[in-house]
Amino acid sequence: MSLRFTIEELRDYVEEIFPNLKEDFTILDISEKSSITRLKTHNKHLRPGNTVSGPSIFSLIDFSGYMTILAQLGNEINAVTTNCSIDFMRRPSGKVDLIAQCEILKFGKILIVADVKVFSENTKELVAKATTTYSLTTTSQN
Repeated sequence: MSLRFTIEELRDYVEEIFPNLKEDFTILDISEKSSITRLKTHNKHLRPGNTVSGPSIFSLIDFSGYMTILAQLGNEINAVTTNCSIDFMRRPSGKVDLIAQCEILKFGKILIVADVKVFSENTKELVAKATTTYSLTTTSQN
């Protein structure tokens, strides 16, 4: 399956439909069945002890999976998160950005399963690992 968006087109489209995400996320790379994205950590992402919060890490994981699917399918089909299982491995410092590497494991007609690994940018240590499932729906409204 070829990509429906170039990385520049995907960035522009995401900025158009989710303008509030630009300050938090960056799409670094997109290819068939994989992506690399960044969470630009700010104070709003931190918990006491200067650590990135679990909900912020989940947001990065979900954004990464959604971008990978969106690049494949274009904007005619919508993907809805139906499941996410996260293992938190290490406490990430709030002083550095987090990088997510997403790989599609199964691209079915209705369900898509992805594996996402989150790394701390400065140490390259694994911060979290997730398996996510998305359900596909059409975007047409009747």
